[in-house]
Amino acid sequence: MSGILEGKRVLITGVLMESSIAFHTAKVAQEQGAEIILTAFPRPTLTERIAKKLPKPTKVIELDVTNDEHMGRLADIVGEELGGLDGVVHSIGFAPQDALGGNFLNTPFESVATAMHVSAYSLKSLTMACLPLMQNGGSVVGLTFDAQYAWPQYDWMGPAKAALEATSRYMARDLGKQNIRCNLISAGPLASMAAKSIPGFSELASVWDNRSPLEWDLKDPEPAGRGVVALLSDWFPKTTGEIIHVDGGLHAIGA
Repeated sequence: MSGILEGKRVLITGVLMESSIAFHTAKVAQEQGAEIILTAFPRPTLTERIAKKLPKPTKVIELDVTNDEHMGRLADIVGEELGGLDGVVHSIGFAPQDALGGNFLNTPFESVATAMHVSAYSLKSLTMACLPLMQNGGSVVGLTFDAQYAWPQYDWMGPAKAALEATSRYMARDLGKQNIRCNLISAGPLASMAAKSIPGFSELASVWDNRSPLEWDLKDPEPAGRGVVALLSDWFPKTTGEIIHVDGGLHAIGA
């Protein structure tokens, strides 16, 4: 039986560690029949080492989403490798340390601007860089952390994720006529590289211990990876502008 991504070509960003959602997305995507290509920044060699743990070999491209030169050459490099694209996974987020950890009211605009550029605007710029390769439509999937709420320690990454969610909806509006779907997975907290950069992350994660209807495992990114793969597949042909929660159900629970 063929996999749900059989014949699909997918670009995946953000594979930094084996504990990342992006790594498990890449793993499941390959298992489901996709050809993939990875992007990495700032340490492509680290991603190349992690990529060796995937079921099949894959190329790694250096890509800084704030670098116009990198973005401008992306389509040519990916086109030479895969011929085209059917899916793009945006797993990119960054905020300077002074934008996190309880410093919300004192964060300078320069740090806020960096968080917004890397974490939100890049969804649009990455998609547009890949657009020439998506002649037959496709699926763009990003990763968010429920921006309906103000989370402990998360600070300016919260507004950045809110901007990401709005960006995905506007992209869904404007790219639908090209048969390109734009959706997000809202995952629960995971013990990933991104989590390590958030001061007081354990305080945020402890909310899931008390309120999540389904038991939540901080060390298991595969459920979120499977959610991304499902949205990349043809099993959601008319779903766009959506946010699918893979968070143990906590988003549905009040106090």
